[in-house]
Amino acid sequence: MNQHEAHASPWWERFHFQLNNVLVDDSDLSYFGAIYELKYAHPCFYQSSPHPPRYAIAFRGTLITNFTRYEDMKLNMRCVFAKLEESLRFRKAFEAVWNTVVTVGPANVWIAGHSLGAAIAMLAGKNMAKSRYHLKTYLFNPPFISVLPIEQMIKNETLTDGVRIAGSFMTAGIAAAMNVHGEETEEDLFNVLSEWMPHLFVNPSDPICSEFIGYFQHREKMDEMGVGKLERIATKFSFGSLVSGAIGIDMEPLHIVPTAYMTVNVSPSEDFRQAHGIVQWWQPHLPCQSNLYKFKTL
Repeated sequence: MNQHEAHASPWWERFHFQLNNVLVDDSDLSYFGAIYELKYAHPCFYQSSPHPPRYAIAFRGTLITNFTRYEDMKLNMRCVFAKLEESLRFRKAFEAVWNTVVTVGPANVWIAGHSLGAAIAMLAGKNMAKSRYHLKTYLFNPPFISVLPIEQMIKNETLTDGVRIAGSFMTAGIAAAMNVHGEETEEDLFNVLSEWMPHLFVNPSDPICSEFIGYFQHREKMDEMGVGKLERIATKFSFGSLVSGAIGIDMEPLHIVPTAYMTVNVSPSEDFRQAHGIVQWWQPHLPCQSNLYKFKTL
């Protein structure tokens, strides 16, 4: 049985899609993505919003097998050090996204990914947004790279808020001292990104993605405290990116997303495998909480 046959096809056929192409990693020859093309959609679908896409491009997460483990873990480390964009897999993924968008237009292309695949889709979506192409993007358990995973380490809400507030003041202070926030090109670029609204699906029990919850909720709390302007400065940077910038290394954190529609799975998870797995998002009556977090440019 080859890789294509190993994956059940009914789910995409049920939604009237056909497999148009598969994306193969040149390093380990594994399938890391697929391009699906809409064969047919009932006319009533086009009366709803959003309309179904002509193409959907999806990227898989980490596979722990003898054939994929080494390359996938190497890419995971690239995510940690904000070097995913330099990988051959990402370049191939972005080329597929770019070529499809140029051919049929951004309104006709959706991208999605889980875990490592979500990192690839997020970076592709960010880069497309920088070119003013705002793609519908669906990210399941996307990685949030943080030196201090506050959501997992600190369970006391008051203490958590205190740590985040202190972190925001420190980050904004360092940015001010380095005159980073005075660079108009960086501010303009961040404002451009704020027009793109990816959909994030996260689980509070998953240490890989749970930090997104505190990241967005903290921004709202800072606004309520009347220090939203300071937080908007801190939001554009991470402590790691400021330190790397000070020593001349360009490092744009993958997880910094100005605007997002975030859905949180509020049902209990038995273990990490369940909390991080893609299967949880297939449940028909999954209890979730969804919120739109918009970056304020003023």
